[in-house]
Amino acid sequence: MVDLAIRIVINAIALVVAAKLIPDIHLKIGPVGAEWLKVAAIALVFALVNSYIKPIVKVLSFPITVLTLGLVSFLINAALFLLVAWVADLLFPGIFKIAAFPPKLDGNAVVAAILGSIVVSIVSTILGLVDFGRRALLR
Repeated sequence: MVDLAIRIVINAIALVVAAKLIPDIHLKIGPVGAEWLKVAAIALVFALVNSYIKPIVKVLSFPITVLTLGLVSFLINAALFLLVAWVADLLFPGIFKIAAFPPKLDGNAVVAAILGSIVVSIVSTILGLVDFGRRALLR
């Protein structure tokens, strides 16, 4: 249970960093309270998408990934990032937007989603390494 909570915190931090670095990613963050719980809920959605949907999509897209030498993985990650924004907009309207998405999907949203997924991957990897160090100490 503690590991799930830590993964949610890592995802929340990664989403906040992406929102701060990428101008077209908008994440409403207010004072500590309800907004932070909404960010945690969005991070939980992000973790669920990465845990359950991403492996299925990667297996189904394996032939295309081989043909494009892995470049399509950037588009897959961006599409899943846009999926998180869509689900987040259903749960908490207006809290998390990528450019004008949802409802308008355009080139700016796709580029912002690609850049955002790269930033989230980098931040999650770095914070995951710190988490791995914590787990090694507890064993």
